[in-house]
Amino acid sequence: MSSRRNDSHDTATVRAFLDERHLALAEGIARFARESLRPLPEPAGDPAGRDQARQVLGVLGQAEWYDPILQQDLRALCLIREAVAWASPLADAVYALQALGSTPIVLAGSPALRERWLPAMSRGEAMAAFAMTEREAGSDVASMRTTARRDGSDWVLDGVKTFISNAGIADFYTVFVSTDPGRGHKGISCFVVPGDADGLIFEGAQVLSAPHPLGTIRFDACRIPADSLVGEEGHGFKLGLATLDRLRATVAAAACGMAARALEEALGHAVERHQFGKPLAEFQLVQEKLARMATDLAAARLLTYRAAWEKDRGAERVTVEAAMAKAFATEAAQRIVDDAVQILGGRGVLAEHPVDRLYRSIRALRIYEGTTEIQHLVIAGKLIEASAS
Repeated sequence: MSSRRNDSHDTATVRAFLDERHLALAEGIARFARESLRPLPEPAGDPAGRDQARQVLGVLGQAEWYDPILQQDLRALCLIREAVAWASPLADAVYALQALGSTPIVLAGSPALRERWLPAMSRGEAMAAFAMTEREAGSDVASMRTTARRDGSDWVLDGVKTFISNAGIADFYTVFVSTDPGRGHKGISCFVVPGDADGLIFEGAQVLSAPHPLGTIRFDACRIPADSLVGEEGHGFKLGLATLDRLRATVAAAACGMAARALEEALGHAVERHQFGKPLAEFQLVQEKLARMATDLAAARLLTYRAAWEKDRGAERVTVEAAMAKAFATEAAQRIVDDAVQILGGRGVLAEHPVDRLYRSIRALRIYEGTTEIQHLVIAGKLIEASAS
């Protein structure tokens, strides 16, 4: 395993998109990731992964790394996710869900909801989840079948959500359901449901090849008070899209972090490993891989921080910029990690090697929060719309 210094704090490539405060933050989170997250062992199985996720939740909260979620500083969130993902894909998943589950409350929650959940979230005392996906409603969000109906002063939820990160261990779930099925996406609303609410049932884990607490939850006449509604009734679809639009660039940042770690490991191995009397790094085919990996990573970072910079400077939407960043960065990271495995050879597929963990972890980023194919449709749709106007 390479002992070289964390490269994910190298802000030179994206310096034009950062303010002075971000430079100190980048150094701080890189140091934290090296010292507090990198030494964590890979959990042996799903129960251990869930335990480690709760542990990491508190460690990140005690260090105050969740504060940029409350501030909606997208560039800070990208820097944090890049460094955290470099050190631990599981820790990145924990951080990502704190942002996803909390951002709707930050954007549209009532003062009571904000006071109840956001301070505890930022201290790492309350774990968040974001419950939108269903068996028949992934990319097609408007097809969701989970419902909420008014019953006196309460709402009653019924339905099933699947592929939910932190299912079974979250303290609160930000849930998107239909309150008016006849209106399609205009009938979707958003609620905050406590993890211990009556009628909220954890149906079981969905075990991934890489550690990640995932599972299915069911609402069986789950009764919650009226003030659990986030924003206005029927505005949930818009709120969900706004959340994903804001945070999609941070997925790209996480991909950059994983790619940076893979490049670091591959480069270290290529320099140190000798074959046929010379280091692997002297072979031109290995050099070609390293050059392509570094170039892809630089391009991914530029797209990522451009999207975050546009949002931070006041752009109402960064749909195209975020879609480009996520699509390119996640696909590039997949290539970079794969090339790292190839350079490392047999070591790259040993379960205890960090590159093997990256290989298992990176694949999901090309799917969640909008697949690459959906991002391409978004980009193309905006191009066509602009050309017709």
